[in-house]
Amino acid sequence: MTLLSRRKFVAASASTLIASPLTRAEDAPAPFTLTGIETISLQEDRYHGWPTLCRRANGELLVVCSGGRESHICPFGRVDLIRSSDEGESWSYERTILDGPIDDRDAGILETDRGTLLVTTFTSLAYEPQLRKAIATAATDKPSMSPPQFAKWQAARRRIPEGQHSQHLGCWMLRSEDGGLHWSAAYRVPLNSPHGPIQLSDGSLFYAGVALWQPGRAVGTTRSEDDGRTWSALKKLPVREGDDPMQYHELHAVEAADGRLIVQIRNHNSANARETLQTHSSDGGETWATPYSIGVWGLPSHLLRLSDDRLVMTYGHRRDPLGNQARVSNDHGRTWSAPMIIDGDATSGDLGYPSTVEVSPGKLVTVWYERLAGNANAQLRMAKWEL
Repeated sequence: MTLLSRRKFVAASASTLIASPLTRAEDAPAPFTLTGIETISLQEDRYHGWPTLCRRANGELLVVCSGGRESHICPFGRVDLIRSSDEGESWSYERTILDGPIDDRDAGILETDRGTLLVTTFTSLAYEPQLRKAIATAATDKPSMSPPQFAKWQAARRRIPEGQHSQHLGCWMLRSEDGGLHWSAAYRVPLNSPHGPIQLSDGSLFYAGVALWQPGRAVGTTRSEDDGRTWSALKKLPVREGDDPMQYHELHAVEAADGRLIVQIRNHNSANARETLQTHSSDGGETWATPYSIGVWGLPSHLLRLSDDRLVMTYGHRRDPLGNQARVSNDHGRTWSAPMIIDGDATSGDLGYPSTVEVSPGKLVTVWYERLAGNANAQLRMAKWEL
């Protein structure tokens, strides 16, 4: 798909029946102009995944991601940060701000109204089955890894003593009070989602996500009243009848101009499979609607409230057209426009996790990760567009 064709409006492919009468996908996309797409990561020999973009009060743009990787699943993930002081025209080289003893994955970032930077991540041992297979096949005529790769993975495993790896599983946060020059040690928080918490109009921080590695793997929300230092006990979100909450993943939230809190959920249940579900609260998060379909195939989503109070959701779209899409709500999340194709000519489904900021009224920047043609190492990509 050419840049010109990506700029065209995209009509909805079909009307979709929506489970909730409050929310549906509309028939027409919002008018928008795509002004450019480029790769912003600089380490072509490393895999980058699951980034989040934020705009600081001083206008600086920050992106965090899981960098330094060998592949989608590997033991080498760390949290890297890049900066732009010119609205994305140029970017710094990656700086590692967290490199734990096991795989550090999805990275989120928020600047609070006190100027504190909060970065979130979670840790994983998902690479262990591959390592066990490599150990089992190393002496055979069909090893699953080359000797250099096998040696590297074994060395990564030896960063901490055997028996201690699972102790490092968790949902984590780190903080900086000097613009990202110095960072705290990582500390545990009740849950995780790819893009991290948001700040509400009352000054509190609100975080919707999943309690990874905890019994029951609850899906819910937590709050902080002290700038992210401590977080409340998780409050569970309701579950739609017939759904398994274990199939709810990767939430994100926004506070609409009318005061409603909106949370979107990556859904892998058979009903509305691989769609984004939505729930909302009209009482500050005390009670929530049962999750419902909004007729949007694609995931996971990121939510943003614009300066004119419209809402924007951006999300990965892993079927034709492969890429990333956006939708707009003019009524505080009750309805969403038809999709706008930000990027629709990807060559791999290993992409997405877009997040968006507004650099000036109606002028947007979106960042995602994508495995490009000819390179197995996914890179960070950026689009500039206008609504």
